[in-house]
Amino acid sequence: MEPYPIKLTPHVRTYYFGERLIPEKLGKEGMPNGRVAESWEVSDYREARATVTDGPYAGRPFHELVEEFPDELVGEGWRGPHFPLLLKFLDASHMLPVHLHADDETARTKHGEPHGKTEAWHVLWAAPGASILAGVKEGLSREDLFRAFKDEDFDRVMPRHEVRTGDTVYVPGGIIHSFGPDILIAEIQQTSDLGQAVTPTDLYGERLDEGTWDANINAALDELKTDYLPLPNPGLAIEDGRNRRVVGCAGPHFALERWTLGEPHAEPAHPRRCLLLSNVGEGAVMLEYGGGTEVFGRAESCVLPAAAGEVRVVPDGEGEASLVACYVPELERDVVGPLRAAGHTDEGIAALGEVGLS
Repeated sequence: MEPYPIKLTPHVRTYYFGERLIPEKLGKEGMPNGRVAESWEVSDYREARATVTDGPYAGRPFHELVEEFPDELVGEGWRGPHFPLLLKFLDASHMLPVHLHADDETARTKHGEPHGKTEAWHVLWAAPGASILAGVKEGLSREDLFRAFKDEDFDRVMPRHEVRTGDTVYVPGGIIHSFGPDILIAEIQQTSDLGQAVTPTDLYGERLDEGTWDANINAALDELKTDYLPLPNPGLAIEDGRNRRVVGCAGPHFALERWTLGEPHAEPAHPRRCLLLSNVGEGAVMLEYGGGTEVFGRAESCVLPAAAGEVRVVPDGEGEASLVACYVPELERDVVGPLRAAGHTDEGIAALGEVGLS
């Protein structure tokens, strides 16, 4: 494989909850007119599989590269039916449906899928007072939940938390959730799109008939998990001169970091894992690697293959660069150890998600 920063075609979804935050506030070019609820930046999921847009592999389906170069692209020793991560920008100008995604066991046993969908939201922008609903309150019966969902009184049974720009929320599969209005996020997730909603409209705002709505609520209640309460987390910082890495969340499926770079950052070689990068700042970024240099524009995303070796991330001009970085971690090596070395407590590290610390 020729390892270089691989850029991909985005996949746009026009669900009712979005407006124009992705092109207008984030600055992503090439978006269609009208509603842009989601831009899937890195996707190997079924009908939303991306195509490479740059370099020697331009025009090739991303899935072909995943199959042909699993060790060099995804990581040494990795095997799987598809690329393990899906990265998207999501515009919640309006409140999302209240919904959940299957966990791994439910996905396999009920849906015949290889895994479910654990996800995390990194807040790129939130209006004052913006909030999330996630998880369920204690002591509620199935009937309590069903009645609240039918009454559309979600606050009766779900905790609500205010979120701010820079927060990250880790949401395991099976945990019911929603957020918005007036929130723009970068979302990292397992490669899955399984979902069950309890709200009375579909993803395009069309009202469901009563029987379908009831069936959806019962399907969601069948898959509901109550063992985790997602909370907004400002993350844990690792300082390095004028550069700052904030670990926003971590678990067995992915870790998410927010990088603020005031000077060039040398990202070391990671032969056992690839790295997904999104430029969420105001200016361009230069990526310098063994085979050359790549300009990384506003709201562009790429995959740095596991075989890419060391890559230098260079801010453009005098300003700071701001990036979201995601990867499949070895938790002790990539997350727990560096955060302990930076002086963070195990309690703070455990609050990042599912890192194996009690």
